[in-house]
Amino acid sequence: MNFLKEFWEYIKVRKKFWLLPIIIVLLLFGGLIVLTQGSAVAPFIYTIF
Repeated sequence: MNFLKEFWEYIKVRKKFWLLPIIIVLLLFGGLIVLTQGSAVAPFIYTIF
């Protein structure tokens, strides 16, 4: 949690709000890969990309 607090402070101080959508998309893709790894849905997810 300390990392998230420091990251948020960095974004506020440096006015780098354009980083937020990039980080959110990367987290969503990472979560999608982790959740579908080893499941029956995995072949369908890989065909999308």
